[in-house]
Amino acid sequence: MSRAFEVLDVRPTRMGELMLRRRLEPVLQIDIWEVKLGEAFLMSSMFTATEEAVGRLGIADTQGDALRVVVGGLGLGCTAAAALESDRVAELTVIDALAEVIEWHERGLVPLGPTLVADERCRFVHGDFFAMAHDGIDVGGGPPFDAILVDIDHTPDFHLDESHAGFYSEGGLQRVADQLVPGGTFALWSDDPPDAGFTALLGRVFGDVRAEIVEFPNHYTGANSACTVYLSHP
Repeated sequence: MSRAFEVLDVRPTRMGELMLRRRLEPVLQIDIWEVKLGEAFLMSSMFTATEEAVGRLGIADTQGDALRVVVGGLGLGCTAAAALESDRVAELTVIDALAEVIEWHERGLVPLGPTLVADERCRFVHGDFFAMAHDGIDVGGGPPFDAILVDIDHTPDFHLDESHAGFYSEGGLQRVADQLVPGGTFALWSDDPPDAGFTALLGRVFGDVRAEIVEFPNHYTGANSACTVYLSHP
């Protein structure tokens, strides 16, 4: 297969066909890894600043040492790797609903896979993060956690699966808050600008909330693009 385009793996899932592919970006002349689910692009190594920001901002906002951290959503591993840059993180568990995505990392099919697998603080759990958050995240030792960092859905009202909707309700977010230590951090990525209604909802649950706009260069448009990271503390 030409270096210009290579399908590394394709699998059927309950949410649609899952594909991992690598292609040569013709302008920058660099390899790009992309994840598609059905017709939707889930992740591209072309733009990782936003996913990394969830990890870095989430840990920076969290007080203390020997932190126990949960990451909802593995993707290409960017959020987990960014969180693990801090030596204050003692234990990081990444929960992903797609076993295939975990397998890509364990097989070294994605660039950050070997790094995460080699880090003794990091482990992968195959599971539905949203169902686990509702019932109580039990990954050995159980809650409370110092930080819960989530990068799965596109926005709080644009979900990969309709079953996720309850997570973004007041009750769903309260369950997250209940699983954090006092002053712990809930960080959530969104592809949209800050939403006043959702920020207010977070404020009712957590009390201490801010929405950080993360900008990054987009060579396709010649300008900056942006996303939002919501940071909340009970």
